[in-house]
Amino acid sequence: MCHIKSDNLLIMVDIQNYIEDIKKYVDKVDMDLVEELGRRLAGTMAKADARYVATSDKSELARVRKGFVNKTLGVTDNEKADEAIAKVVEMMKGSRTKSRVTFYYLLIQELNAKNAYMS
Repeated sequence: MCHIKSDNLLIMVDIQNYIEDIKKYVDKVDMDLVEELGRRLAGTMAKADARYVATSDKSELARVRKGFVNKTLGVTDNEKADEAIAKVVEMMKGSRTKSRVTFYYLLIQELNAKNAYMS
């Protein structure tokens, strides 16, 4: 269990579970990035219906592109965004439940957008 301070609140985030899930797809996990994702997504991850990315739902993937890739990461090239999303979907196709933290982590890596996310 990792404790992360955010907006003067102590948020407990089970970073270890995120790390173990991410390790299924990458050899080396960027701890700073995982901790930042955990901190920023803590509220979302607390909601069962938002904890996972429904990759079979085209409207869900459009929301990921618009809300996360376009807005948060600043990637405005929708073709590039869609290609990255498709690659992550393909990477995670063996997993029935696709953790939002893992999905976003892989998108950030695929788009080489860590600096944009961490700033």
